[in-house]
Amino acid sequence: MQNTFEKIYEVVKRIPYGKVATYGQVAMLAGNPHWSRVVGYALHVNPDPDSIPCFRVVNRFGEPSSAFTFGGKNTQILLLEGEGVEFIDGKVNLEKHLWNGE
Repeated sequence: MQNTFEKIYEVVKRIPYGKVATYGQVAMLAGNPHWSRVVGYALHVNPDPDSIPCFRVVNRFGEPSSAFTFGGKNTQILLLEGEGVEFIDGKVNLEKHLWNGE
């Protein structure tokens, strides 16, 4: 049986290249819509950033994390832009890049 963090990591691994998910969306898909903060904690201690693309998780407004552990907010933005993710006024264009969860 998977623990909470493992469930979260499995969801994050499914976010496709060029797409993002919100903390709340990851929480819901991991099994509990109230785990948004837990998602943040899990991503902060991501044991395998090469396989678990935590940079693809943004807040509900499309804003990158100011506490992105693996190089800071600017690194998260650069990683997303490297996948073709567009930003409008510092926020991900969620209309175009929000993952539908499938």
